[in-house]
Amino acid sequence: TIRSSRHRFAARLNSGVRCLMTLSLVLPSCEYEQSYRGYIAELGDEERYPFQLDLEYVDFDALLKRLSNFSQGIDIPPGYVATSTYWLVDGPELIGVASLRHTLNDRIKECGGHIGLGIRPSRRGRKLGTSLLSLTLDKARGLGIGEVHIHCHKSNEASGRMIVRNGGVLHSEIEVGDPAVIVQRYVVQAPNSSFKPKPLRGSA
Repeated sequence: TIRSSRHRFAARLNSGVRCLMTLSLVLPSCEYEQSYRGYIAELGDEERYPFQLDLEYVDFDALLKRLSNFSQGIDIPPGYVATSTYWLVDGPELIGVASLRHTLNDRIKECGGHIGLGIRPSRRGRKLGTSLLSLTLDKARGLGIGEVHIHCHKSNEASGRMIVRNGGVLHSEIEVGDPAVIVQRYVVQAPNSSFKPKPLRGSA
């Protein structure tokens, strides 16, 4: 189990050569502006996760201020909650983004959960999402969140496996949207916890 916000990670490249990356989970900063812009360019027209990647970033200082405000619950839109943003970096390169909601309102508890994340397209397929989720769960524990809810589309089997590798237990499935898609709702309990997840609407 990863217990720090910095660790070394061995990855096998397509050529078969192993490289050792030093991953860090950091707060957004101007140090990574160039890499952030490259990340957005790589995403192209694909849907962006988490939601912070959809925020305006032309004025990078304004983006950083908005992300800081979000973490403090300042000037957030109706229906949103205080949310921290973390960046997974390998040296100077931004390779992943995590969103951690401090609390859940009824809407987000129904569909959304505490954590959302995404990995840079050029870095996918190396289980970096598993590392990013692990590190973000550490942050959740630091905020005193005991029962962490993580949701994903059932069709996204890789995300489901990633959640399970981090201790997630499938709690329920619901249909959302039109056309309907199935969302799986997992719960990660606090270490050594003996209590069961609270029932969610739509439980099987």
